Amino acid sequence: SKTQKARISELQAEVDRLQEELGQDKDAEKIVNKHIKLLHRYNEAKDAAQVREFQLANLKETTVRQIHKNLEL
Repeated sequence: SKTQKARISELQAEVDRLQEELGQDKDAEKIVNKHIKLLHRYNEAKDAAQVREFQLANLKETTVRQIHKNLEL
């Protein structure tokens, strides 16, 4: 139908606009995958830091909250 064709045309125009904004040579899936990998690396580093905070708190016989306060975190 005519309205369906108009809607398809609108959606294609939006896809074209977004592709232009992203860059013609950019692959959205690759960008998303890269961000996911970076998030995994961030989370691993954060987890390691939390383990160290807990170990430090145990060593100093205090709480993680107090360690944060002392380190102004």
